[in-house]
Amino acid sequence: MRRLLLSFLLVLVSLVAPQAAGATTTTCDLPTFRATTTDARLSALFTDQGNDNSRTDDWTGADGTYSVRLPGGKELWIFSDTFLGQVNPDGSRPPVREEGGTTVFLNNTFAVEKDGRLSTIYGGTSENPKAVMPPRDKDHWYWAGDATVAGGIVEVTYQEYERYGTGAWDWRWHRNVVARFAPGRLDRPISVHDLPSGHKVAWASGIHRDGRHTYVYGVEDLGGTKYMHLARVRGASLLGRWEYLKADGTWSPNEADSARVMDGVANEYSVSKVKGGYVLITHDTTEILSAKIVAYTSCTPYGPFTNKTTVYTTPETGGNIFTYNAHAHPGIAGPGLVVSYNVNSFVNTDHYRDVTIYRPRFLDLAFE
Repeated sequence: MRRLLLSFLLVLVSLVAPQAAGATTTTCDLPTFRATTTDARLSALFTDQGNDNSRTDDWTGADGTYSVRLPGGKELWIFSDTFLGQVNPDGSRPPVREEGGTTVFLNNTFAVEKDGRLSTIYGGTSENPKAVMPPRDKDHWYWAGDATVAGGIVEVTYQEYERYGTGAWDWRWHRNVVARFAPGRLDRPISVHDLPSGHKVAWASGIHRDGRHTYVYGVEDLGGTKYMHLARVRGASLLGRWEYLKADGTWSPNEADSARVMDGVANEYSVSKVKGGYVLITHDTTEILSAKIVAYTSCTPYGPFTNKTTVYTTPETGGNIFTYNAHAHPGIAGPGLVVSYNVNSFVNTDHYRDVTIYRPRFLDLAFE
């Protein structure tokens, strides 16, 4: 009798319990996190590139750190704010050109990896370097998001930001675009297209191709709280017809119907196919300036995402230094799921005192 009553109560709870956006009855063999190690190859690659003074116009540090495999097998690394130039013998960085030094600072760049070497790509000329995605004026700029390849063309999402005052923090998100690049000419886009931007969702956090669809993950950034949103397009190109995940788990062609899937994600995060399920990697934004990188699992690329697990605590965090925007690189071979995160400082002079601060770190996450 007790067992019968318990079964009845469980059924009743399941009928009245609210479902998260995208909730599904799909079952799978969810991946289980086991361990995190440093990715020695990528750590060495970016350290060597950053410290190499054989060129005076190449990469010495950046954030953003997305990647996509180019046709032919090369890896394209996609960066937002980037330092170019030389490194002093003591590990410091020369001042920027505007202050009489030699360092160049750009809001977005690329690097192509081939045979264990990185080649920096920027727009303009070596005498006058420009961002690969140039701004329309001095009060606007683009920060890079995730990317995909469709029909041999690289499609990179960008978020345009704008300055609206004179204060250090007087800037805001303005709109989303996608820039299309020819793999053989990455220093400037062949075309730029508007992406949905009408409801304050930055559609650039992550991209995941799965089956017939390409899923585009966005963030609604309210400062202290950040919400995941999810869109998808049929096929590989982001120029197709978008539809948005609603609160009831169905899809709508109207961006206004896009639901808050969950909170706690960062501005950059990722969803990747791992073993029999999917893994969401993000910095934990339920805590202010958290050092925790967390993983969630799901049976679908649209959730619900559960089993929150801390997979790494960044050792750099403390004092002026903070870490942010962890996400995975499932296309890069490694002993586990390759994850990067960014390191920064609240004190700008730190970046000139120590070049090693403003560089991505790389991890390998083992799941079974």
